[in-house]
Amino acid sequence: MLRFSKKADYALIAMKHLALRGDQAASAREIAEQYGIPVELMAKVLQRLARRDLLVSHQGTRGGYKLSRSPRLMSVADVIQAIDGPVTVTACSTQDDQCEQYATCNVRDPLWRIKERILTALGTCTIAELASDAPEPVHPPGTQSATWHPSA
Repeated sequence: MLRFSKKADYALIAMKHLALRGDQAASAREIAEQYGIPVELMAKVLQRLARRDLLVSHQGTRGGYKLSRSPRLMSVADVIQAIDGPVTVTACSTQDDQCEQYATCNVRDPLWRIKERILTALGTCTIAELASDAPEPVHPPGTQSATWHPSA
């Protein structure tokens, strides 16, 4: 079965949440509490996304995490690979892998093509697209709207 890790799920949840917030930062605690995710795990996921330049972190009272660029420029594949590493569909997904059936395998090449199709699909789905199906969050009066406002 092909499925994302729980950390990749959490990363996508966080990225969608941040895309909806636009240029307003959110803390690991805020995101974790809103979605019922352990705070420590969410903090690790956000730190990894920041190390991969998908998020930027800011310290201070209005600190937290923000998207590093427009959600239209970040794909689901970017997020998954930042968390889980390269997408694979079989044990021999890389040519460097040593497999007992490598020389006689009759499905290796078709499976590699399937992997490329999956990567293409994940690469064309953006974080903006993930966020587009969500209703606009309700903001208290005097707070920022949820539309994306790139930093100056």
